[in-house]
Order: sequence, then C-alpha cells, then structure tokens
Amino acid sequence: MMKCPNCQSKDLGKIGINQYYCWNCFIELTVGNCLIHTHQVEEDGSLSSLDDLFNEHERKLS
Repeated sequence: MMKCPNCQSKDLGKIGINQYYCWNCFIELTVGNCLIHTHQVEEDGSLSSLDDLFNEHERKLS
C-alpha cells in the first residue's frame, strides 16, 4: 500500500490516473516510473513541486 512521503499517512484519495491526494497533510501525489512526485496545491489551483524536500529513497514506491 502506498503512503505519503511527507506524513507517512495511508489516507490517500485517488483523484485521477496515477494521481492521489493526502487527506492528512493536503498535498497531491503523482506516481511515475516507480517514484512518487509531490506537489503543493496553491491558492490559484496551480501545483508547486515539493520533490526537492525528499530524497529518491523516500519517494520510491515499495
């Protein structure tokens, strides 16, 4: 089971193909090439990458 690399929660909602939303810390996750890409949803609806906050090991799907 996938968990959020930010808060370790498993409370994720599917919002699209390979796209999830963490209901615990409110970030969006996208899965590609066995890596989780993390994004913060801005006030205008755009996404800002949070990938630089996590190393590749933390973002790897298990």
